[in-house]
Amino acid sequence: MSTKIHAAGDALGLPIRLIGTPGQRNDIAFAYDLIDGFEADATIADKGYDADHLHDRIVEAGARIVIPPKRNRKVQRQYDAELYKERNLIERFFNKLKQFRRVATRYDKLLANFMGFVKLAAIAIWLR
Repeated sequence: MSTKIHAAGDALGLPIRLIGTPGQRNDIAFAYDLIDGFEADATIADKGYDADHLHDRIVEAGARIVIPPKRNRKVQRQYDAELYKERNLIERFFNKLKQFRRVATRYDKLLANFMGFVKLAAIAIWLR
């Protein structure tokens, strides 16, 4: 059994929303939960979030789409490659999160307990 942590962050790379899911679920299954309620100038995500229905939702929210297209797309969309480099901020957050031993080794059996500590660790990252 594994767990995925999905995160939405601000322009500084600090976590705004965290969602824990079973590891076998795909990334896009919880994408709406991550982006709902945010007003952003741009939404930056990796190829796992490349889907027409998510693109439509992001455009409705008034944000720019910065998601590289999957290779199997018939029509390759353009994206801002320079702005996409800012996605490393969320990757840095995950690196900081994994510095907490309890998160990295997943001591907790229940997802609720695990996500509770993940959120506690995210608060500690915010306070640094």
